Amino acid sequence: MVGAGLAGLTAARRLVAAGHSVVVLEARDRVGGRTLNHDLGDGQVVEAGGQFVGPTQDHVLALADELGIDTFPAYDEGASVYVHAGRATRYSGDIPPDLLALPDIGVTTARLARMSRQIPLHAPWEAKHARRWDSLTLDSWIRSTTLGRGGLDLLNAFLGSAYGATAAEASLLFSLHYIAGMGSEGHPGTLDRGIGTRNGAQERRFVGGSQRLSTTMAEQLDGRVVLGCPVRAVEQEARTVTVRTDTAAWTCRRVVVALPPALAARIRWSPLLPPEQDALFGRLAFGQLMKCEAVYDEPFWRADGLSGQGVFRAGSTVCSTFDNSPPSGSPGVLMGFLGGRQWRAWAHRPAHERRGAVLRAFAQVVGAGALRPRSYFEQDWTAEEWTRGGPTAVAAPGVLTELGVWRDRPFGRVHWAGAERADYWNGYMDGAVRSGQDTAEAVIEQED
Repeated sequence: MVGAGLAGLTAARRLVAAGHSVVVLEARDRVGGRTLNHDLGDGQVVEAGGQFVGPTQDHVLALADELGIDTFPAYDEGASVYVHAGRATRYSGDIPPDLLALPDIGVTTARLARMSRQIPLHAPWEAKHARRWDSLTLDSWIRSTTLGRGGLDLLNAFLGSAYGATAAEASLLFSLHYIAGMGSEGHPGTLDRGIGTRNGAQERRFVGGSQRLSTTMAEQLDGRVVLGCPVRAVEQEARTVTVRTDTAAWTCRRVVVALPPALAARIRWSPLLPPEQDALFGRLAFGQLMKCEAVYDEPFWRADGLSGQGVFRAGSTVCSTFDNSPPSGSPGVLMGFLGGRQWRAWAHRPAHERRGAVLRAFAQVVGAGALRPRSYFEQDWTAEEWTRGGPTAVAAPGVLTELGVWRDRPFGRVHWAGAERADYWNGYMDGAVRSGQDTAEAVIEQED
């Protein structure tokens, strides 16, 4: 097993349960991949990586139940705040009250819903209009079907955290597949579910932080996880595979590579990956995402009737904010996503400038008290050597129809797993768990 994130550990756990001998090699000095807890002291943690879970994300919720890890509601009491052109407006629900943008939002979401229902989740490149939809960016399609920019601007506020990119960087076909997967086998995917807090993808969080899922699985694997061990080469023979690190080599019957595609492409392969698969992995580029979090003695905004949730239409440092306090409500934590366009504008500026700009954006949502946190931290996922971006890989026009069929195709005795390989909840924790389970079952079937 290469990679000790949610997908790799889930696959390893299932294979061990089936009686197979497993070793998990992880380049980092920790497990958890794109989930990462940040210690607040006094036994409290907050998430610096993936954190939310909601309805239809049944696989990660079932895993948490098996591991004895509870969830708690993400804070959603009180008003949210919409910031546009420097003006902050309180509102309720999931859609900001922009009267000029609402018609575009309604038209765009209705059309995306109708089109996404035409996508075969297991093979979006086989959709009737796949080639036409894959020749367009989501941005160009929205511009051609709406009168104003309101719907596009608000969708980009969501995509900044969901893709770490903008609608101009993703193909329409990829985006329709992404929306279609925001559900489960019995519940069609919807954009509303992806955007929403209550009854949506941001509904709940894990007690003790989301990384606890991985640390608990690693403990159960009882010494089978080797940290600080980046895989440099994979060499296949007729009946075996040898995996080489800087200091050792393991020979086995099969390998599961649970890495983001772009990182998998950097391994030295012998024989080489098929050129189509290598091209696909190289073109499934990660988005660009940073999480910025300010810690206060208490979540003071709650007393003012605010949820801590904010949406910024355009021109802000962050695209959205959330109350990220631990379940006890103390200390108070406010979190902002700095993704895509905002990341490119601010990630390379001096840290003190960025901190000041982020806190001023927070103050637009919850008031001047946001300017005086007791501490502040950032997690830039593009600076993680063994991630290089986040939260998921985004397919530009032409990628899925030309190369998508190679996404999950085994390479000899090598099998693939990971959040961006999932049909449902692609790029989310649930997608990672689903992919790990499915890959493990495929390996078990081959071995039997």
